[in-house]
Amino acid sequence: MRSHRRYGYSPINRRRDYSWPRSRRLAVYVGFNIEHFDFGGGLGASLGPKSPEPDVLNYSWRDYGNRVGVWRCLDLFDELGIRVAALVNTSLYDYCPEVVDAFTKRGDELVGHGHTNSVRQGELQEAEEKTLLQYCRDRIKRESGVEVAGWLSPWISESALTPDLLAETGYKYTLNWCHDDQPTEMKTRGGTLWSIPYPQELNDIPAIIARQMDAGAFADMIVDNFDEMLEQSHSQPLVMGIALHPYIVGQPYRLRHLRRALEHIHREKRVWWTTPGSIYEWVQKSGSDPDFFS
Repeated sequence: MRSHRRYGYSPINRRRDYSWPRSRRLAVYVGFNIEHFDFGGGLGASLGPKSPEPDVLNYSWRDYGNRVGVWRCLDLFDELGIRVAALVNTSLYDYCPEVVDAFTKRGDELVGHGHTNSVRQGELQEAEEKTLLQYCRDRIKRESGVEVAGWLSPWISESALTPDLLAETGYKYTLNWCHDDQPTEMKTRGGTLWSIPYPQELNDIPAIIARQMDAGAFADMIVDNFDEMLEQSHSQPLVMGIALHPYIVGQPYRLRHLRRALEHIHREKRVWWTTPGSIYEWVQKSGSDPDFFS
C-alpha cells in the first residue's frame, strides 16, 4: 500500500490531554472563503446547470458574494463580536480590494487561498506551484501588511509535494487535510508543517451545493455538531471549524439560519472562539514540551 508518510496513525482516545487557553476544551473558528473567478472559463461552484462560456448565471451568482454577501456576513460577525479567518484569493486585490481591507481592519486573520479558485493547484509543476505559494505570501504582505502563516489550496487540490513546498515558502500550517479533530504535526522535506483541522462536512459547499441541504438543515448541522463536540471535549481538547462562502451563506434566507447557529455557539462561554493561526501558535508554543502531543 502506498503511504503519504506525512504522519503516523494515532487514535484520538490515546493521546496526552491538554487544554486551550483559559482552560477551554473546544476551539471554534470560522473559515470564511473569499474567492474571485475567471469570467468565461475555469472552475467554480454552480447554482444551476453550467452553460457554454461565458456562463453568466453561475459567474454572477458567485460574484454576489463579493458585492453583497460578504458585507452582510461582516455585519453578522460584528454583531456577535466574532473574529474570523478570511481565506483570500490574491486576485481580490485586483478586483475588490475593499473586501480584504475590511477583514484586515477588523483584525481578522488572513489565510492564503491561491490566486483564484478558477484553477487547481495540484495540476501545477513543482516550480510553478512554489512560485504560486511565494507569490501569494508576498502579495498579501505587500497589500495588507500581514505575514500569513496558513494556507488552504483552491479546491483542496494538492500535488504530492504541496506540504514540502508550503514549509519551504514560509507557511506554518495547512488547512487542506480533514483527517483529525486535533492539530497534527506533519513531516516535510523542509521541516515541520502543522495541519489544523478544517471541515469538509461542516462546509456550505459540500452540504448545500453537493448534497442540496437547505439553509435550516445546514444551521441545524452546525448546532448539532457543536453540541456533540462540546460533550466530547470533556475527554480531549478539540477543534471545530465552520467553512463558509459569502455567495452561499450571504443569501438573505441562508444568513437568517446562519445567524441562529452562530448565536447558539456564541451563548456558550466554555469555548475558545479563535482562528486557525491562533490554534497553530498555541500548539507551537506548547510543543516545546516534547511529550505534549504524544
